[in-house]
Amino acid sequence: PQAINEAAARPADWVMSAIIGAAGLAPGVEALKQGATLALANKESLVCAGQLMLDTATAHGATMLPVDSEHSAVFQALIGENISAVERIIITASGGAFRDWPLEKLADATLEQASSHPNWDMGAKISVDSATMMNKGLELIEAYHLFPVAPEQIDILVHPQSVIHSMVEYVDGSMLAQLGTPDMRTPIAYALAWPNRMATPAPSLDLDQIATLTFETPDVKRFPSIQLACEALKSGGAAPIVLNAANEIAVHHFLNHDVPFLAIPQVVEETLSRQRFTAPENIYDVAQIDLETRKITEKLVKSIAYAK
Repeated sequence: PQAINEAAARPADWVMSAIIGAAGLAPGVEALKQGATLALANKESLVCAGQLMLDTATAHGATMLPVDSEHSAVFQALIGENISAVERIIITASGGAFRDWPLEKLADATLEQASSHPNWDMGAKISVDSATMMNKGLELIEAYHLFPVAPEQIDILVHPQSVIHSMVEYVDGSMLAQLGTPDMRTPIAYALAWPNRMATPAPSLDLDQIATLTFETPDVKRFPSIQLACEALKSGGAAPIVLNAANEIAVHHFLNHDVPFLAIPQVVEETLSRQRFTAPENIYDVAQIDLETRKITEKLVKSIAYAK
């Protein structure tokens, strides 16, 4: 971690933060302190310390550009528009590996099944977050910090084809959307060339071949992680840090076959109910809350593993 922080502190015009989890926060802050343009693919940074990162960027004249495909889409749909004219921001979701599974079958979901994302080629942890839809919960909190709208103006909509990456609805009834193939080279290139655009090797979108785009409201009974994230955002303070840390530990143990799939949101919910942390005032506070949360969650996981 110290070496990564030192690397992030070296002079650079443009830095991309693509470290998974809360581990990406400290180097991201170091890059902002250098006044760099920070292309942010690490959503957990803003989940854990959104206002602190924004304040750091302002203090050092740095720029943050979203690289998550959903937030890049929103960013593009807001260009030239007045934020006061925004009715709502709609973050789309594929629905993950278990979108169509019967609820009773989820108890027996395996790691291989949870890791089989229908559209995106992602790492194990992010694929599991997609299967629980915790990734959308985290992205909702990220969107709240990136775009100055109220939490109730951010919605999640399941869009299985992953063609529309997100949308912005305006007060006049207009809706602007950014479309493209599910290929991370596109939002990365947009952040790299911003405020211009550059050619990429990403395949062109063939709407004739896709033919149909469908949408549905996420099932919060199937995906309780979405509601947990909404409640954490509403609670504010340390709650989003606890949400993320507990999820990282729970997913880690699912990846190690220590707990079943449905234990992930259960562990996160129980950890949230046990936390009594005060709101962080600096990055050090965030790190301490993250560390203590992981200890609480580890104890919970051990009790589940023992019962298993």
